[in-house]
Amino acid sequence: MLKYPDINPVAFHLGPLAIHWYGLMYLIGFFLGWSALSWRLKKHPDIYPFTKAQLSDFIFYVAVGVILGGRLGYIFFYDWSYFIANPLFVFQTWKGGMSFHGGLIGVMVALWIYSKMHKIPFFCITDFLMPAVPLGLGMGRIGNFINSELWGRTTTVPWGMIFPNGGDIPRHPSQLYEFLLEGVVLFTVLWIFSSRNHFRGVVSGLFLILYGIFRFGVEFYREPDPQTGYILQWFTEGQLLSLPMIFFGIILLVWAYTGKRVCSNI
Repeated sequence: MLKYPDINPVAFHLGPLAIHWYGLMYLIGFFLGWSALSWRLKKHPDIYPFTKAQLSDFIFYVAVGVILGGRLGYIFFYDWSYFIANPLFVFQTWKGGMSFHGGLIGVMVALWIYSKMHKIPFFCITDFLMPAVPLGLGMGRIGNFINSELWGRTTTVPWGMIFPNGGDIPRHPSQLYEFLLEGVVLFTVLWIFSSRNHFRGVVSGLFLILYGIFRFGVEFYREPDPQTGYILQWFTEGQLLSLPMIFFGIILLVWAYTGKRVCSNI
């Protein structure tokens, strides 16, 4: 059994203001994503003909989509009854409670608005951004780990951990599983794959499929949220939300390879 590291969820204080690691992880994720995409614009301007000013706009729209969509998605998908009883919970982000699927919807809406305002094909923007998304996902999972939340199901494996909020039984460190799959592996695959000029929508479709598969699999080791529990006897909310991602990812790949549109000539 591994010992859970004793990490204070508060990184530091600025006067009376407590800066939590959870929030810092999101900032670090955005910075890493911006840095990676800036490097790509400099080294491979032939693949995605965007400017650094446009990249800054994209990051801003993504940040708004992640924060609003992620928070509202968590409340809607996972904890609606608690929100009705405690409406101020929507502002208490330092306690955790962000939904990836809600954040994805929020980002898609924000980028769709941007694409319409500036007359840029939507999937050219998403194909450009998707390889960097796992950097933010990975940092978010580290934030979950530090917060001692979203831990896994009970286990007897040697690397099981006893989490401060998870009782006195060893559990799968499922946050770290997700960090490795949704963060490290997904970033590596998408970054290498997107280094070529693919048809419009291919990278986005691949992201949907791989994330959906990884998340669906990890949910077998992750403890279901207590307020939702198991659905249809053994499915979790995360698994049900991941299935449409896989389905739409396949549809998007078919559309991309059928249309054969590229983004280098926009």
